Amino acid sequence: MEKISKALHLNLIKDNRYMYLVDGLKNTMVITLFATILGIVLGLVIALVRTTYDNTNGLKNSNVLFRSLIKLANGICQVYITLIRGTPVVIQLMILFFCIFTSRDASGVLIAIIGFGLNSSAYVAEIFRSGLMSIDQGQMEAGRSLGLSYLDTMRFIIVPQAFKVVLPSLCNEFIVLIKETSVAGYVAVQDLTKGGDIIRSRTYDAWTPLLIVAGIYLLLTCIFSAIVKRLEINLRKNERTA
Repeated sequence: MEKISKALHLNLIKDNRYMYLVDGLKNTMVITLFATILGIVLGLVIALVRTTYDNTNGLKNSNVLFRSLIKLANGICQVYITLIRGTPVVIQLMILFFCIFTSRDASGVLIAIIGFGLNSSAYVAEIFRSGLMSIDQGQMEAGRSLGLSYLDTMRFIIVPQAFKVVLPSLCNEFIVLIKETSVAGYVAVQDLTKGGDIIRSRTYDAWTPLLIVAGIYLLLTCIFSAIVKRLEINLRKNERTA
């Protein structure tokens, strides 16, 4: 017990080394939150393009130019998804940091948000797409019969229903991103993992900081998983009472 107490004092209390973890946790949560928002926005746009292209019935009355633009956009989205999902997120971050944002004034946190957001959007797009495709085709036909355009039907009828379906999956994507941000240190970001690594370099004690960091990640995962579980239960209750 005394050995553990000394290790905690050396790695956390002495020289206020716990602040490395506090600052790292702040950056981890900021990156995760804004990357999730970016991923959801881009993912929804990609999903709408791909779903619109697949929904040929919804486009039969559209003009040739609109159909051509959707076909081109769908091709770009497919290439984008293939590239993002087929390459490691670490490589994507390093390309952004060392090749695209080469300025020394570039914020590592901002680059991490963009990198993880772009990576997440490719997966969120498929989540949204499955949700959009799960909505009964009769909903689209009902909206069109009321005089709504295809885009208005998607906006006011289809997307709100699909969002409710995929909401638990989006929350799970947030949890996944928390753990994925552990590689943000590759682009000079002091995230939670990097904070633990800095402590290890100061104390030469590998076990204690690594176990503490792992425990924090585990705690965050358990907390947000419990929230997602509660959300799923509430959604099921709402469906039964609806």
